[in-house]
Amino acid sequence: MEACGCVITSQDERKVVERCGKFEDVLDAGFSCVLPCLCQFVKGSISTRIQMLEINADTKTKDNVFVGIKVAVQYQVNGDSQSIQDAMYKLTNPRAQIESYVLDVVRSSVPKIDLDNVFLEKEEIAASIKEMLGETMGRFGYSILATPVTDIEPNMEVKRAMNEINKAKRLREAARDEGEAIKIRSIKEAEAEAARTEIQAKADAEAKFMQGQGIARQRQAIVSGLRDSGNCFKAD
Repeated sequence: MEACGCVITSQDERKVVERCGKFEDVLDAGFSCVLPCLCQFVKGSISTRIQMLEINADTKTKDNVFVGIKVAVQYQVNGDSQSIQDAMYKLTNPRAQIESYVLDVVRSSVPKIDLDNVFLEKEEIAASIKEMLGETMGRFGYSILATPVTDIEPNMEVKRAMNEINKAKRLREAARDEGEAIKIRSIKEAEAEAARTEIQAKADAEAKFMQGQGIARQRQAIVSGLRDSGNCFKAD
């Protein structure tokens, strides 16, 4: 259809029209007409969809550990005419350009950070990547939507060593927790035994007190009986 001048542009793209080899216009979605007789032709199309590029960067940390860092870059060409023109004429391979800048940022920032801190500072790394890409790719008509660091993978030997360290740490913590549990249990048992001893002592003291009171009343009754007998004897 383009040969006869009828052009259909999809909703997710924009088409660039040239006249005599020079940029002429950007066609929006829908039906358009070009005039081949006036040397108007469709140069090509640019997708306006959000695209994603996963980049694997191998680098070395400050403490000389080799790691693989995976970055997912989400980007999109801007919808205005100037951006479409820049994307079509200024940049041949946007994916290769994005990858080169990501590798540059990762390999310049990660070697300044220890391995343990790489995991903690991945948000800062992602922000640095987005800032540089946004500034650079903006000149070519692209917007950088997100650049999350999706994975950090040390080499196998380091990963195995880290697992062993974590395992030993967990065992130490488990042993410490078990020791604390035994200590607490011993304290509780000692407190319970002391409470039982105190209760028993109070019970014994109470029993002896009651026994003493009983003996005292018994003696008082005997004395009273003797007194009464003596009084009766005197009366007789």
